[in-house]
Amino acid sequence: MRAAMGVWRWRHNPLRRATDLLEAWVALVAALLLITAAPAVGWISGAKTDDSLRQSVRIQRQQRHAVIATVLKPAPDPESAAYDPESAAAREKRRPIVAKWTAVDGSRHSGTVSTALRTARVGDTFTIWTDRTGRVVHHPMDLAGAKVHAVLAGMGAALASAGLVECARALIMWRLVRRRHARLDRAWAAAGPDWGRTGAGS
Repeated sequence: MRAAMGVWRWRHNPLRRATDLLEAWVALVAALLLITAAPAVGWISGAKTDDSLRQSVRIQRQQRHAVIATVLKPAPDPESAAYDPESAAAREKRRPIVAKWTAVDGSRHSGTVSTALRTARVGDTFTIWTDRTGRVVHHPMDLAGAKVHAVLAGMGAALASAGLVECARALIMWRLVRRRHARLDRAWAAAGPDWGRTGAGS
């Protein structure tokens, strides 16, 4: 609103300089882009990310399978885990054990995996995620997690586009101010030698 009022105020103002009107128009265009373009970019980016992540969720659900593993014995060394599907923060709550499991293709496997069981006794069972051949993998992403990532991506894109618009506006304003100061310096240099002299028209 302030930018629009600035354009209107400078339209017929006798004190208006060319840079004043251009400055008002730049501010108005930047405001319109911030109101319309930035949210649109965020929405489009979020929608595209959501579609991509939903496709990834569908593929992961097709390729990853929950199977039952049976505890054989505790792992001799926590550092010897062949694969830990959780983050570093979650590893503190998990412990490595040697287990066996049967893949969806019927093949039998054994190895060191991590489990959240507090007391992993021989014969205890727990769920792990594997691919079709029995290799241990991360559990598939859920739709709620995908939605959160999509929302964050959309917000990030909107903020980035808004920042780009603001940087462009600031750069143009900086150039206008420099041009304005250069014109003032030239005018002062032309009037300076006669400043205050009698009959010089001052």
